Amino acid sequence: MRTVRNLINGTSQDASSGATSELIDPSTGKVFGTAPLSGEDDVDAAYQAATAALPSWAGITPGERQRMLLKFADAVEARGDELVAAESENTGKPLELTRTEELAVMVDQLRFFAGAARLLEGKSAGEYMAGHTSWVRREPIGVVGQITPWNYPMMMAVWKIGPALAAGNTLVLKPAETTPVSTVLMAEIATGILPDGVFNVVCGDRATGQAVVAHPTPGLVSITGSTRAGSEVASTAALDLKRTHLELGGKAPVVVFADADLAAAAEAIGVAGYFNAGQDCTAACRVIVDASVHDEFVQTLVDWTRDNARPGLADDADALFGPLNSKLQLDRVRGFLTRKPEHATIAIGGERPGGALADGYFLEATVVTGLRQDDEMIQDEVFGPVITVQSFADEAEALALANGVQYGLASSVFTADHSRALRMSKDLDFGCVWINTHIPLVAEMPHGGFKHSGYGKDLSLYGVEDYTRIKHVMSAVG
Repeated sequence: MRTVRNLINGTSQDASSGATSELIDPSTGKVFGTAPLSGEDDVDAAYQAATAALPSWAGITPGERQRMLLKFADAVEARGDELVAAESENTGKPLELTRTEELAVMVDQLRFFAGAARLLEGKSAGEYMAGHTSWVRREPIGVVGQITPWNYPMMMAVWKIGPALAAGNTLVLKPAETTPVSTVLMAEIATGILPDGVFNVVCGDRATGQAVVAHPTPGLVSITGSTRAGSEVASTAALDLKRTHLELGGKAPVVVFADADLAAAAEAIGVAGYFNAGQDCTAACRVIVDASVHDEFVQTLVDWTRDNARPGLADDADALFGPLNSKLQLDRVRGFLTRKPEHATIAIGGERPGGALADGYFLEATVVTGLRQDDEMIQDEVFGPVITVQSFADEAEALALANGVQYGLASSVFTADHSRALRMSKDLDFGCVWINTHIPLVAEMPHGGFKHSGYGKDLSLYGVEDYTRIKHVMSAVG
């Protein structure tokens, strides 16, 4: 049995109340460990530690922060096998995919943020009023509170801690209740590299998260999670005029025109739709295809899904994805399929696999056709291995269907017509648009959404700037 503990001021600690929650391996449905259920006293202790560490961390040069963050990235890479094993145990993800598609990427992102610490900019100093010189200081916000989701526990922790630390902030981070293992391990790895109190982790449930947000100390709170959770965070933060950074839900449209390479599009969509069991707010979950090739595309996608999109246990090298996060999430996704309207058809999948996967929270890769724009599976985030396919008559209808949801995080267009792709990229109301691909992310480019997908950017220098404040200094020239 694994015992997870909080990491506060460089020290592993139980919750002050002694309360714990069980951790369940979603591949088997069995308990494999416990984690603290932290209360307000634990959150307060973490914020006190972050407050005490702030002056020295914010006061060192960006080059010194870069050196420590690079050392931290090296340590994460060196203990990569341990982190991958912990992530897989906690989430059921395939080991090899986690190593290649997540660990390698997050180490690169940490190194990017280390360098970004030295690249923050402000307006040029100058005499904008006669007899006075003005300049801009870009400063850390101070202490920040952060909440990460359960779908990518390791990587989303990096997306939070990397820019916050690079900008000179200290932090208190709460991982999702079901997936704290890898985040706490990363904080333990940071011990001895980063000063005590700079990076604190408190584990717990929704009440713990509310305490992290409501505490008077942080100047900014950041969450990656559902739109509902983001709204609650923003409402609570507003009472104290805290800044918020919200990366929330998505319902990514994938527009496939008749001139696209349908086989290549089906493969790209299948990988981007089923990866991580579809538990990704940028997943290619909502395909909108030209009516003239609709049936051909559906058959191509179904064939690809049957041949390639197989769930499996962590050590299954041929598995494309693992289980859903919890029984609650499995039941939620299956509920969408159970409530499927009569005019829709499940073209493939929709069932729980048997055999070695029967006890876990697995669901077959699923394609649903015949849905209408106002149907639940089109409008709401399913967050499972489910891809829907609609059809359109012309470019205007394709755009209307794509934009006709409350979310605005990610989207893509598959076409051989570059001018059409550029028109669509301008008019798609989403923070990210891919052309003839879907889901690649790079550390240098921003990631974030519009509408009910939230605001603020992850990755890139824009992400680091979100963790800074701007101060104007003016001096009279004698």
